[in-house]
Amino acid sequence: MGHHHEKDFRLHGEEFDPLNNKMDRRDFFIKTSMGIGALALGSLFGNKFFAKNRPAVSAATSDLENEILRALPHIAPKAKRVVYLFMSGGPSQLETFDYKPKLVNLLGQDLPDSVRQGQRLTGMSANQSTLPMVPSFCKFHQHGKSQTWVSDLLPFTSKIVDDICLVKSVHSEAINHDPAITFFQTGNQLPGRPSIGSWLSYGLGSDNENLPTFIVLVSKNAPKDQPLYARLWGNGFLPSKHQGVQFGSGKDPVLFLNNPEGYDGEDRQEMLDYLSKLNEMQESAYGDPEIDTRISQYEMAYRMQTSVPEVMDVSDEPEEVFELYGPDSKDPGTYAANCLLARKLLEKDVKFVQLYHQGWDQHNSLPSGIAQQCKATDQPTAALIMDLKRRGLLEDTLVIWGGEFGRTVYSQGKLTANDYGRDHHPRCFTMWLAGAGVKPGISFGETDDFSYNIVKDPVHVHDFQATLLHLTGIDHERLTYKFQGRRFRLTDVEGKVVKEILT
Repeated sequence: MGHHHEKDFRLHGEEFDPLNNKMDRRDFFIKTSMGIGALALGSLFGNKFFAKNRPAVSAATSDLENEILRALPHIAPKAKRVVYLFMSGGPSQLETFDYKPKLVNLLGQDLPDSVRQGQRLTGMSANQSTLPMVPSFCKFHQHGKSQTWVSDLLPFTSKIVDDICLVKSVHSEAINHDPAITFFQTGNQLPGRPSIGSWLSYGLGSDNENLPTFIVLVSKNAPKDQPLYARLWGNGFLPSKHQGVQFGSGKDPVLFLNNPEGYDGEDRQEMLDYLSKLNEMQESAYGDPEIDTRISQYEMAYRMQTSVPEVMDVSDEPEEVFELYGPDSKDPGTYAANCLLARKLLEKDVKFVQLYHQGWDQHNSLPSGIAQQCKATDQPTAALIMDLKRRGLLEDTLVIWGGEFGRTVYSQGKLTANDYGRDHHPRCFTMWLAGAGVKPGISFGETDDFSYNIVKDPVHVHDFQATLLHLTGIDHERLTYKFQGRRFRLTDVEGKVVKEILT
């Protein structure tokens, strides 16, 4: 193909007649795939149109969308980048940060109706004849200048309490995993909306042309009790270049990125040049903005062939860094290794890095289960904060830790002195934030003596999302996108910035 073209790129040969006659888009992509998994590269997205620190506008975007994007940032951003440590399954606040000593004297007693207040239960505990309360098996101690109560399951986190802001009054409407996680990541319990990282990519663009704006890392060393779906980091109805890119831990961290056997960089570049011209012809014929996206995806993939191996290589990290993050940090794909990789990606100015660690869904055998989870995540989480801080990155990086909901004060199913489980509890749970623009060493919000209801300063999921966007310079009410005749935003029609936790 490379030796049969004219200056206007009118292609010769019968096999190109359909394209010259404006073949349909489906046929076009099939015939231009060239047998190297090109369509699979659609999971990558580029940033050709987003120059550093320039508005993310495009000729393919409506005038109103362009006006919205030109106005960004709405306020001076405190956070240049975000890392979100998502503890999938719902960590128990009662065994981590929400200390309730009065429960010790209530072991086995039924949850009072005055506390439950008729709130719905999941199908897993709704048919229990009683809801026996159980105090935490953990010991709690106060740490730091802030004298923050932290469970002994988190000895490393206890060392950084003066750098984090605990929010004990987060609440959600979703009571089951999939809608709850989807709600946190997209602002709606139903699938199909853009994820947080996609909104940030759409609104703010990228500060690194050689890596995706939004990267996802999933722990390989976590119990797979609840599934994760790629739509949790999907672009929804936003252009596909804003979707998250998942990095794996194997030989090829990004699928189909490396050249096929016997194919070198010059071959790939020549193929991309011709493919770009084919795409440009198709875009000229049909005006489909996704064709521009596809062009930028291929170009990004070509640049990533150099940038990804570089950022994945930790061989030049000193031994003390591995000691800081823990022994698992030398095993690619573990939570510890992903925390170290996240730091490297943030150093490269990747806008949004999200780590998922599954396994927090302890309906039974909670004491042993949560102890294992904390052991796998506590040291690397604290190490990430300390590492960012000593490198001067924490002051403009927002770090978030939390799951989709909390756990109940009562035991689900059988209760014994040393073994119990806790059901889902969306009415109140704990998250924490650290870094850019967040007050360090404070606890915000309060729950009752049962960690069942919020008694002070509630923070809804949409409030959390509004605050995250605010810290990156975005007014959550002004960043919208029109789809199917309606303007959408991450926080839907709700949400307020939690100014009390901001510096």
